[in-house]
Amino acid sequence: MSANSRLTIAAHALAWIGLYQRQGHEVATSEKIAASANTNPVVIRRLLGELRRAGLVESRRGAGAGWSLARELGSITLLDVYEAVEAGPLFAMHRTTPDQGCVVGHGIQPAMRGIYQDIEETLRHKLARVTLEKVLRDVLAAPRQPL
Repeated sequence: MSANSRLTIAAHALAWIGLYQRQGHEVATSEKIAASANTNPVVIRRLLGELRRAGLVESRRGAGAGWSLARELGSITLLDVYEAVEAGPLFAMHRTTPDQGCVVGHGIQPAMRGIYQDIEETLRHKLARVTLEKVLRDVLAAPRQPL
């Protein structure tokens, strides 16, 4: 089972756009953001589309096309980003109903549902406490590794 990187890539894109704008640029292209994240620009455009629908970024078409922040980094939390790019619950139940005649099959989903709700509540609480401003500060403070 592979880990989902959508939240990380979306946070990367927002922090990158924020820094780019602070350096005096109005808009950022998905190609430049993708180069920083070392991914395909299509991946970045899809995520930015979701962030736009959530009101976190704006896009400009035509001459000078690109992406800009719709809000300051200090007013965007990781929970805002998570809710914009992560569809559905963090954990899922079985794809098919377990054997209800089995004691474990009958009780596993209610038991796990309660555990998952607690985990999701904790995750949301922690993500709500971290702004993208803090993420960018931590990025800029991180020691650079030699290539």
